Amino acid sequence: MVINKRNYDDKMCRLLREGKIAEFNAKKASGEKSDLTNADFRSLDLRGLDASGLDFTGCYFRQSDLRGIDFSSSKLEGASIHGAKISGVYFPGELSPEEITLSVTNGTRMRYTNRK
Repeated sequence: MVINKRNYDDKMCRLLREGKIAEFNAKKASGEKSDLTNADFRSLDLRGLDASGLDFTGCYFRQSDLRGIDFSSSKLEGASIHGAKISGVYFPGELSPEEITLSVTNGTRMRYTNRK
């Protein structure tokens, strides 16, 4: 697993890692940017996250609570969601149900198969 060490110092990434979802969403709405690629979000409760337009390429979401998040306009290629709670998650159309299932059950990194 490749973890982006830069995002450990990133203020926005730190907000997510500390569970400050509402504060993250407010800063995102005001235009603040962040590099979330290859970040480690294992075992975090990210419910309520505004994920629209965010790049989660290569991220690690093992056993995270992602319930209800709309990832439909996010980038999730190469992300892993092993053991994550995904009830009500809206995934990008490029991800097949099989890719999602393989990632949840086996921890595989998701590959986009239906390019738009």
